Amino acid sequence: MAQQGVALPYTGWGDIIRDIPPVAWGAIGVALALGLSAIGAAWGIFITGSSLLGAAVKSPRIRSKNLVSVIFCEATAIYGVIIAILIASKLDGVPPDFIQSMMDPAKVEKWQADAIAAGWGLLSTGLTVGLSNVFSGISVGVAGSGAALGDAQRPEIFVKMLIVEIFASALGLFGVIIGLLQLNLVNFTRPART
Repeated sequence: MAQQGVALPYTGWGDIIRDIPPVAWGAIGVALALGLSAIGAAWGIFITGSSLLGAAVKSPRIRSKNLVSVIFCEATAIYGVIIAILIASKLDGVPPDFIQSMMDPAKVEKWQADAIAAGWGLLSTGLTVGLSNVFSGISVGVAGSGAALGDAQRPEIFVKMLIVEIFASALGLFGVIIGLLQLNLVNFTRPART
């Protein structure tokens, strides 16, 4: 004998997305800031490191000097860690009964709309910082690769290539600044007790 299933009140993907608590969107923002920044740093270190090792075979003197490129790549991961901690601190003050009080879609109050906006704001902050750090890590890695190969051939161009790396690293810093501006606009308001 077959059993009847329970019909869910979902009519589309919008209903499913609406029922995801705002705190979950903020937690995804933490993961995006941290994960994408680490991916950008790893990718940049991979690009720089492989060229550095290859060029150091011909010219061993460049090994220690070109480690600056790896440090610039690692800075993008540190930016992601800082923003992830700040996003998580915004989630820290959310009361435990906050999620249960969000579950009535028929009646959305102002504090619920503000909470939904705050959750999406934290998600967008994590995405902004994470993506800017991915591209910053890749660009620093490519510039660091060029610096290692160029330094092996002509040592006098190292400082010029280092300036290019600094400008490439500034992309990640710009993403952090924009993320901080976004984070200042986000606040979980507590529901009024009646």
